Amino acid sequence: MFYIRFSETFLMTKTLQIAFLFLFSLLLLSCNSKDKKEKYTEISRTSTQYIDGYVGDKNCVACHQTEVALWKGSHHDLAMQIANETTVLGDFNNVEITIDSVDYFFYKKGNDFLVKIKEIDTSEKEYKITYTFGVTPLQQYLVDFEKGKKQVLRVTWNVIKKKWYHQYKGDKIQPHDWLHWTKSAQNWNTMCAECHSTNLKKNYSIEEDSFNTTYSSINVNCESCHGPAEKHVAWAENSSEDKNNYILSPKKQKEQLNLCATCHARRAKLTENYVPGEKFEDQYMVQNITNNYYHDDGQIDDEDYVFGSFMQSKMFDEGVKCNDCHNVHTLKLKFEGNKLCLQCHVPANYETEKHYFHKQNTEASLCINCHMTDKNYMGNDFRRDHSFRIPRPDQSEKYGTPNACTECHTDKSNQWAADVIKNKFGNKRAPHFSDALLMSTKNNLTEGQRNQLDNFINDLNYPEIARATVIENLDYYAPEQFKTLLIALKDSSAIVRYNALLKFRNIAPQERLSVALEHMNDSIKLVRIGAAQLVIGLDENTLNGIDKSNYINSRSELETMLFANADFSTGRLQLGDYYFQKNDLPNAIKHYEMALKKDSLLLPVFSNLATAYSINKDFENASKILEKWILIDAKNGRPHYLKGLLNFENNNNEIAVSELKIAIKLNPNDTRSLYNLATYYFQDNKDLKQAETYIKSALKIDSENPDFNYLLALVYKEKGQTTKANTIMLKLKVNQY
Repeated sequence: MFYIRFSETFLMTKTLQIAFLFLFSLLLLSCNSKDKKEKYTEISRTSTQYIDGYVGDKNCVACHQTEVALWKGSHHDLAMQIANETTVLGDFNNVEITIDSVDYFFYKKGNDFLVKIKEIDTSEKEYKITYTFGVTPLQQYLVDFEKGKKQVLRVTWNVIKKKWYHQYKGDKIQPHDWLHWTKSAQNWNTMCAECHSTNLKKNYSIEEDSFNTTYSSINVNCESCHGPAEKHVAWAENSSEDKNNYILSPKKQKEQLNLCATCHARRAKLTENYVPGEKFEDQYMVQNITNNYYHDDGQIDDEDYVFGSFMQSKMFDEGVKCNDCHNVHTLKLKFEGNKLCLQCHVPANYETEKHYFHKQNTEASLCINCHMTDKNYMGNDFRRDHSFRIPRPDQSEKYGTPNACTECHTDKSNQWAADVIKNKFGNKRAPHFSDALLMSTKNNLTEGQRNQLDNFINDLNYPEIARATVIENLDYYAPEQFKTLLIALKDSSAIVRYNALLKFRNIAPQERLSVALEHMNDSIKLVRIGAAQLVIGLDENTLNGIDKSNYINSRSELETMLFANADFSTGRLQLGDYYFQKNDLPNAIKHYEMALKKDSLLLPVFSNLATAYSINKDFENASKILEKWILIDAKNGRPHYLKGLLNFENNNNEIAVSELKIAIKLNPNDTRSLYNLATYYFQDNKDLKQAETYIKSALKIDSENPDFNYLLALVYKEKGQTTKANTIMLKLKVNQY
């Protein structure tokens, strides 16, 4: 029995040029060219004249005038524009304003739009606006910085109310803060560019932390959704009998989502550059519906960009497509009011007061106000929840989640709303995945509750994203629980398979390798990357034949994902984690330090960087980074826990015990500190009473943990309580994976 060593506290973090120019010298191809070739030319072998085959929307209008006319003026068309008299909507007529202790002066000089900013720290500088971003209900502005970076001003123009405002109203953000407009959180290249321009390539240099970002079109044009059109234009010009028109025309749900969801989703990149039409899970990993972005029941909280919500809905399950409700060119709704929903829902059943319990032709009778609750983001950007759920005020009463009823009836309670529902529909509610989501976020699950969740994970009647989220939320120790995961590894959903794979990280290396090898040749890249994550640092020479080839390929895909996200602070954290697990401490430390340079408040870095310093015998820097963490996060017990382990390693046991007790005081559910204190009292201090007290406290929180149970068995044995010790040891032997 040993302490958890400081070096063993590392936890893998999840969760990853071609210059743009207009080729004026080239003859632009046109779909309606009169000079058609007499003989068919094989289009697939046509050599490209345009960068990556992107021809621009000017070459689409000749044949697709109606579609281009609808697209003109849309949010896609106006996603990003060069700043000039026509495109800038904000007031730059010598306007002075102070917002959240920041002074702004907006003015024009010739054709240039400028802003002079006096920051909270009294530093003052003038900036030139180079691009506009968006058009309504708000417009943002870009400023060119060194190293190819473009930054998005915090101050924003409210197009509706015609005034300047701050998106983070009331927050006084210091210039060193990651959220400050000059830092990474507001960097266009990283956070915005891919979804506001066509054929975007970030071209990020990891060593220089610089960009040479390029795009084929400044906005979201035809080719963003239909793919590069050069071969399509060539096909149209030829007297071709080729049935392949070399353009994407998505009709099925999956085909549309492979295009729309790439931007309308909170997700992580798996590849360096987006390729229109490729499978979503071969290019991105959707964010699960965890409670750092959603309410515990899956309703929107932080921005989700729609896809994560839509995947929860019955609409998604029934194959409803984006263009069933939205015009894909104007981006507007196809119909107003309930007519939109009544395309599918029989009016006799749904367009009636018997269904919505409110008077017809009122706001309360609109489907969306009960089934698509809303929230404002970015200050004034109104968006609706696309999970299309039935209100559950009973859950609100029990768990504190929101519901549509009391969002309108603000003078009423959740209990009142729950009682109304009971009176109309009875006491029972139809089974819903939100029940499992809510349960999976709680501690101290009973055996019956855990069995319910295990069954839920493999119940194909529920949304894949909800089942994947429950897997992420749960801990896994017992064989029965891993049996659930083994079934999930065969699921048709890539995100279920991926999340199930990651839960095998804590089992014995040989068993982990066995599981990983089975999935390194999965048909979906996301799953192959998950398999590679299980065996980071594996020597490929220990494998033979096809296993070796699959491992090398999946590892390469994992590395591509990591480097594709290296411009994010969290991406640098993940790179640090990767090198840490490969025992490459210099590279791990380098990327951890860069992560903190990008975001000085990225708390997970402190833990891993301190651990890397400690293993590298740099105890001084390990201690400094923990002290810095405590200063900025005084209520967190984790740095005190790590200080305790660091002092144990340096034989400062008295200080170590004190730090662990502080950690427990700050977080009474800190099982690691409880376990280490129990180990200390059992092994070094020989205080069996204290050892038993602390380990039992840990088991109250995590009753299935085998290490905790094993230590309690040793304590019982040492106290002469052999029956109790043997009972625990027998259980551990039975449950051994």
